[in-house]
Amino acid sequence: MDRTLLLKVGGAELEEGPVFDALVSALVPLAKAHPLVIVHGGGSEIARLQKRLGLEPRFVEGLRVTDEASLQVAEMVLSGLVNKRLAARLVAQGVRAIGLSGVDGGLLRAEKLAHPAGDLGRVGRIVYVETECLTDLLQAGFTPLVSPISLGEDGRPYNVNADHAALAIAGALHVEEMIFLTDVPGVLAGGEVLSELTAERARALIAEGVITGGMIPKVNAALEAVAQGVASARITNLAGLAAGTGTCLLP
Repeated sequence: MDRTLLLKVGGAELEEGPVFDALVSALVPLAKAHPLVIVHGGGSEIARLQKRLGLEPRFVEGLRVTDEASLQVAEMVLSGLVNKRLAARLVAQGVRAIGLSGVDGGLLRAEKLAHPAGDLGRVGRIVYVETECLTDLLQAGFTPLVSPISLGEDGRPYNVNADHAALAIAGALHVEEMIFLTDVPGVLAGGEVLSELTAERARALIAEGVITGGMIPKVNAALEAVAQGVASARITNLAGLAAGTGTCLLP
């Protein structure tokens, strides 16, 4: 198979509007040039629907506390609304996009995530990726769009963080490149985007305070990807996705 890519995209870029239009425009040539798996979130739309239904969104260290009612909302938004919105737009542009959740075909198997800060409810940790499901689709020319709702041993769904799902899939598939789509063009040092970083150099820049704030978890996620066998991990924004630029993290 050609060079397989995995793209992790958040929920904000998938809401209807000019940013979503730009995302679709960047994804179409990418999907036509490479075998591509897209893993997406949708947190802000989950929160809005929760509030409309009288549910209060709660988080523990960035992870959504997911009771039974909130799980239904997460599944509706992620596996339904967001997943099919992206599939529809890509198919209309000639991409053979197919929407899946981690439940479909047993793609993502999860167990309850134990968190030291408290019970998160139906929040899962991925323990197995059924890669054959994805490789079969990729070889048939499809572009899988994956919602991170995953399947528990009890035959019921778990809500899984989209970053965690993307890392698990990228590592299991040993993709050539994992792309983290963000709102910045890459890792900055002295106002310039660093085109390439080794794992060792990236850790040093975090320790030196050059990489700060919200970029730290992005770099750590990229480091985890290469540690799991991904050839390279790229941090970029929409313009960089279209241009093939950003910061590449290497083992």
